Amino acid sequence: MANTFFGLTIGKSGLYAASTAMNTTAHNIANTETEGYSRQVTSQQASKALQVNSSYGMVGTGVDVTGVDQVRDEYYDVKYRANNTLYGEYATKNYYMTEIENYFNEIQLEGFTTTFDDMYESMQELQKNPADLTVRTQMTNYASAFCEYFNYMSTNLSKIQEEINYEIGNQVSKINSIGVQVAELTKQINSLEVLGGTASDLRDQRALLIDDLSEIVEVNVSETSVDKEVGAVNYTVRINGQILVDTYNSNQLECVPRENKTTMTDVEGLYDIAWVSTGQEFNASTSVTSGSLSSLYELMEGNDEQAFKGMVEAYEGDTTITMTSEFGYMNDVTRLNLPATGTLTIGNRDYDYNGFSVSQDDDGNLIYEFSLDEPLVKDTDSINPVTEPVTGIQYNTIIGSNIDYKGIPYYMSQLNEFVRTFAKSYNDLTTSGVDLNGDEGLDFFNATDVVTGANYEFTEDWPYDTSDDTLLFTSKTGTYAIDDDIENYGSYYFMTAGNFCVTEAVAADSTKVVTATDISDGVENTDIIDQLLDLKENADMFKQGDPAAYLETMVAEIGIDTKKASQFSANQEDIIQNVQNQRLSVSGVDQDEEAMNLVRYQSAYNLSSKVISVMDEMYDRLINYMGA
Repeated sequence: MANTFFGLTIGKSGLYAASTAMNTTAHNIANTETEGYSRQVTSQQASKALQVNSSYGMVGTGVDVTGVDQVRDEYYDVKYRANNTLYGEYATKNYYMTEIENYFNEIQLEGFTTTFDDMYESMQELQKNPADLTVRTQMTNYASAFCEYFNYMSTNLSKIQEEINYEIGNQVSKINSIGVQVAELTKQINSLEVLGGTASDLRDQRALLIDDLSEIVEVNVSETSVDKEVGAVNYTVRINGQILVDTYNSNQLECVPRENKTTMTDVEGLYDIAWVSTGQEFNASTSVTSGSLSSLYELMEGNDEQAFKGMVEAYEGDTTITMTSEFGYMNDVTRLNLPATGTLTIGNRDYDYNGFSVSQDDDGNLIYEFSLDEPLVKDTDSINPVTEPVTGIQYNTIIGSNIDYKGIPYYMSQLNEFVRTFAKSYNDLTTSGVDLNGDEGLDFFNATDVVTGANYEFTEDWPYDTSDDTLLFTSKTGTYAIDDDIENYGSYYFMTAGNFCVTEAVAADSTKVVTATDISDGVENTDIIDQLLDLKENADMFKQGDPAAYLETMVAEIGIDTKKASQFSANQEDIIQNVQNQRLSVSGVDQDEEAMNLVRYQSAYNLSSKVISVMDEMYDRLINYMGA
């Protein structure tokens, strides 16, 4: 039979179990408002029964506490993180697209319509008084304000691109910090759990870090046991399919400033991301990834899949390659945003080029010739071409990446196309006439050379001595630099929204404003001004219609993209909240439930105490009174 004092042992086990459960409840209550905390429960089971030599055979020995475990459902963790990644993508796009939209917002601020109308109203006044120097000066001032509007837009888009680039650096630093913390927490967790039990609070901290990480990049977590007899585990965190944390080791990322631009309007030093240990590129902008980091790259580099690309004809050892393309936007100088120097990707190999020239064949197609810093290592016809997913056209050369999103480069190219097209149409008229002094008319709109600070001279006649009469222009860099005496020769390729201006000579001397093709019969002739006024309503200037329609279409595109990002962000936020509520229904602390647990465990503790008290009276009677 059991020991006479066996009841005390059973009562003691009940006291310990109730006390542990009470402490666990107190811990839950204390962490009701702790972010990421998972409710903990005390697991207990009946102690191993004791076999006795009696008719009933076995007697209970009390209760054992088997552990204090967190209540958490991994399914909701995975579901939350997947949706949080999408939320990070749309929330980031919503923030920056709203910022872009604000700069184009003409309802709250005076924008294109105001400056455009002011310039044309001043031209109408000039039509009435073509010889009035005051009216001429007023017209050039309004035209300068029109140019400054595009300068302002270009500057602000560049600032947003710089801001995005800076935020990419912050996100990379945050990823690295989270990786280090997760690896350290994993080491602490294994150190504790190898001795038995569960490090629930540390696991909550680690899970919260993974939640934060999931907003930045796609996250996949795997946890496998090292040995069933040992509490240690292997814990792996992958971001965009690449290992960030491997149990106790954390790989680090770094931002590497680019040496070359991918478009002529990019700001200097945009970041690429690479792994510190291997130098391998961490591609955050592929179409299969999401999260705030991916969306930052889409905003910073998004070109609506209009990267410079085509087919190359060259052989191993060549340092000059010829490139053609069937893409329409590459056969139009007004839409060309090719950097003067940069990096060509041919097949899977990068080649730096120091300059290029552009010619035109009999069919009007542009032919590009690039001067490479290093010889080609393989014939281009032996390089497997890549199939363009949308059009099916094959190409094996590209500058930058094809990103299916309308980001800063796309809107920059739209602004550039506008100023180039409008300026060329305008200048074609002013150069066909004469100024107030009877001299040949100058280009009214121009651009400023960033190197010399001088205006360009736009002309259809190539001034360089060459046997190729189809040559249009060169990049003026590297092998294709031209002589100093014609350094101000320009193509409209060199004109951007950032350097768009009124020709300095015209702005300084209003008599150089052209109003007529001929003033021999008097300065009152205004046939050029009449044609310039017609440009405002010229529906053939752009495929979208007249100049105002072009800008209105672009603003509408921005509005649509912003609205879409805003709606998706709001929807995703609601989804995350629903998933979080589901997760909290399992792992969250319910104050009412914990209050009831307090009463339950207090009652259990009191009853166990009562058992010991009763047993004490029994033993007192047995020991002190039966022998009397």
